[in-house]
Amino acid sequence: MLLRRFLTLVPSLVCALLAAAPAVGENFITVASTTSTANSGLFDHLLPAFERQHGVEVRVVAVGTGQALRIARNGDVDVLLVHHNPSEEAFVAEGFGVARLDLMYNDFVLVGPAADPAGIGQASDVTEAFRKIAGSGAVFASRGDDSGTHKAERTLWKSAGVDKPVAGGDWYRETGAGMGATLNIAVGLNAYTLSDRATWIAHKNKGGLDLLFQGDARLFNQYGVILVAPERHPHVKAAEAQAFIDWLVSDRGQAAIAAFRVGGQQLFFPNAERQSGS
Repeated sequence: MLLRRFLTLVPSLVCALLAAAPAVGENFITVASTTSTANSGLFDHLLPAFERQHGVEVRVVAVGTGQALRIARNGDVDVLLVHHNPSEEAFVAEGFGVARLDLMYNDFVLVGPAADPAGIGQASDVTEAFRKIAGSGAVFASRGDDSGTHKAERTLWKSAGVDKPVAGGDWYRETGAGMGATLNIAVGLNAYTLSDRATWIAHKNKGGLDLLFQGDARLFNQYGVILVAPERHPHVKAAEAQAFIDWLVSDRGQAAIAAFRVGGQQLFFPNAERQSGS
């Protein structure tokens, strides 16, 4: 099922594989989305219901938000589903997307060694938690891939007053990988890392890591969905793509998002913003 639904690709191979996919006479759309939606299993839960109702297959390219935006700018996908609001708004403002709609949210969490050598479990807020990690010299595994999670992490280092490239040294490790792979690396290094909650919950290899800090409002994680502009890229399958977006933000789609659970825990919380008339 996962192999059929997801092209979880090394970024340098994305465009080549998309070009190789059959494009004539097949009723499908392509969605560029975040690794968190793939790693968590959300699309495996959502897509069968949409595909049965509309007869349109949905093919998902699961990469970091930054890479997803680049793919969408090139017109290689029909829909963008990512989680970095400023980048999404810029994408629309620059004419690459029709409109950005809120879809769902969860939050980011800080995970790390159960012994918590930096003491972030006692931090008063997320900026103190980041300062404690930097000050302790404990290893921190960063995705380092321009994903939505990486963008959020960079903002949090800045808010904490930590100049990570200067303070970096051996304690700061950039993986250049998706969330699941970064969690595996963090397990191997016994390191701290920032994760979206959905991937953390669904991730099976937690090793000696625990969820150590959560709940700060600055860890809020909003997802948005955007139709790639057919005016910019005429080959975009606008009707089918819009049908998918409309389904996601409909009562039925929102209920399906809310119903997705792993180990009894809800991973995403619907908060759709509907377009006028939808």
